[in-house]
Amino acid sequence: MSKDEVIGFIGLGVMGNSMAGHLQNAGYTLNVYNRTKERAQPLIDKGAKWQDSVANLTANSNIIITIVGFPHDVEEVYLGAEGIIANAEPGSLLIDMTTSKPNLAQQIASDAAARNIASVDAPVSGGDLGAKEARLSIMVGANEDAFERAKPILEIMGKNIVLQGPPGSGQHTKMCNQIAIASLMIGVVEAMEYAKQSGLEPFTVLKSIESGAAGSWSLSNIAPRALKEDFTPGFYIKHFIKDMGIAIESATEMNLDLPGLLLAKKLYDKLAELGYENDGTQALFRLYNQGEQTIA
Repeated sequence: MSKDEVIGFIGLGVMGNSMAGHLQNAGYTLNVYNRTKERAQPLIDKGAKWQDSVANLTANSNIIITIVGFPHDVEEVYLGAEGIIANAEPGSLLIDMTTSKPNLAQQIASDAAARNIASVDAPVSGGDLGAKEARLSIMVGANEDAFERAKPILEIMGKNIVLQGPPGSGQHTKMCNQIAIASLMIGVVEAMEYAKQSGLEPFTVLKSIESGAAGSWSLSNIAPRALKEDFTPGFYIKHFIKDMGIAIESATEMNLDLPGLLLAKKLYDKLAELGYENDGTQALFRLYNQGEQTIA
């Protein structure tokens, strides 16, 4: 770690707070900004420096990491006169860890390169637990030089860091991840509801199936939360709906039909309509448990 490296971190939500904390614990000088300052307070109490705007944070940092909510938030943070690219010094490194649009990641990389700024798209998977335990899977789109510079920083927050290709490739890979999870979540919830309706004890069923061919991270980590009716967000439904929308848009551009993804989005849209958009993705269990599912 270079003493000259100062990290600016933007976006201190369910995952960002833990991720920034790992960087702080690793000894980096940390600047922080979030729309709600209260979320930054635990980091400030430990020595992080609060910056009152994106522009000021950028001007006082040479590595800027973002993990915000939606593509329009990414655009707001990176582009425009008060954005990161306009205010970053040449030679800076930008790492966007938001799940966003591949073509937006490509635009950011192009605009940054024009100012001699390196850019990496590095969306993550692993949820709140992965963020807390610094074992996120990080999918990277960047050129080789930018990746090698970013890798030591990413390794503080994750355990599986893979360069997938040029800018935008990290976002495309995250879409693959979200497509797989979308259909998988339906299977997990339906399996647990089947167990209940057949008179089995679901947690006992999990002991048998989670280590077999049906085993998955979601089955082992998400199903127990759902069965306990703990719908605290490790990953918000509203953000999952956003991700599925991006995947559907990208698939449409490739003339690719993804019926499993379309069904999953339909079910999660139903949850949002019922007022559960701020629950975790395991709240899909509500539709089956309450008899509110509309599969057709």
